[in-house]
Amino acid sequence: MDISAGLDQKQLVAVGGLLLAVVVLFLIKRLVLVRLKEKARSETSSMSGMYRVLVLSLNAPLSLTIWVIFLLLVKSVVSVFQLDDERTLTILNVVIESSIIITLFLFLERFSTYSLRRYKDQSSLVKNTSAIAGGALRALLAVLAILIILSAMGVSITPIVASLGITSLAVALALQPTLENFFSGIQLVMDKPIRIGDFIELDSKEQGFVEKIGWRSTWVRMLPNNIVIVPNSKLSNSKLINYYYPERELSVPVEVGVHYSSDLEHVEKVCLEVAKHTLRTHEYGVDTYEPFVLFHTFDSSSINLTVMLRTREYFNRFFIKSAFIKLLKKRFDEEGIVIPFPIAAINFQQEQHQEQKHEQK
Repeated sequence: MDISAGLDQKQLVAVGGLLLAVVVLFLIKRLVLVRLKEKARSETSSMSGMYRVLVLSLNAPLSLTIWVIFLLLVKSVVSVFQLDDERTLTILNVVIESSIIITLFLFLERFSTYSLRRYKDQSSLVKNTSAIAGGALRALLAVLAILIILSAMGVSITPIVASLGITSLAVALALQPTLENFFSGIQLVMDKPIRIGDFIELDSKEQGFVEKIGWRSTWVRMLPNNIVIVPNSKLSNSKLINYYYPERELSVPVEVGVHYSSDLEHVEKVCLEVAKHTLRTHEYGVDTYEPFVLFHTFDSSSINLTVMLRTREYFNRFFIKSAFIKLLKKRFDEEGIVIPFPIAAINFQQEQHQEQKHEQK
């Protein structure tokens, strides 16, 4: 009884020691992350970004590392108290090896993912490929981790690797739409008809900013702040307008109509003066652009002309056009230039003749 009680007491002490070790390890983890955060604040911008990536990448892997150390301590305790058997040791060894492999691959996955997020704003290629590259990298690391774990468990992976060639055909047929979208996404990234942040108009007339080019679909944020999700295969095979390519600057035509009695030379001069003033003073105007005026139509009640302005990007055209119209209307009023109302002529003789015929009937 005394020996049994002593053994139970030692086991309790061992369990308490294991719990204490876990608490100490989590405190060490906390100190390491805090130290890295302080280092990130004190370093230059490039090194600061790298330390931030390390902090985010190490959080989950360090927790798994503590789990591995805990399992190693459990294995030692089991051996000390002679509670082990061959099956128990085998299970513990497999779990420990699998946890180490998962920890390593989890760190690689997190480090790659956060690095892509951190540096995507510094490179257009990384920015456009981050979603697709991140998904492909996670899938590759997951497959490698599973194969290595199976190999550590004593399972021969040679037949599995050999069968991949046969099963890949069946998988490709079953996932044909998904694979088509995936390779279409790669095509969009490599060919660059659109980029993250571009303002585009789809074949279905929706307009918006490209939010994300994913491995299956592309997200377009419309002006009302809604998201249109378009499959990559459909997007790559459709006609679209990219208002940010080859450059963001955009011409803005403004239609104007003046009375037939107007002096067209004077009208042109006034329009050009107002257009130049608008482009120089408005925040969205391109002050280096030389506006011009084209008269093009003898309409039913007016002579129509087009004043060509230029704005910094497509979305700004509304504001520059509104500012120009307000200034032009004010200037027309000062100069006595008339913008005519639509005129509709009524033939009274014809109408009276029709009424007389109707009364005779």
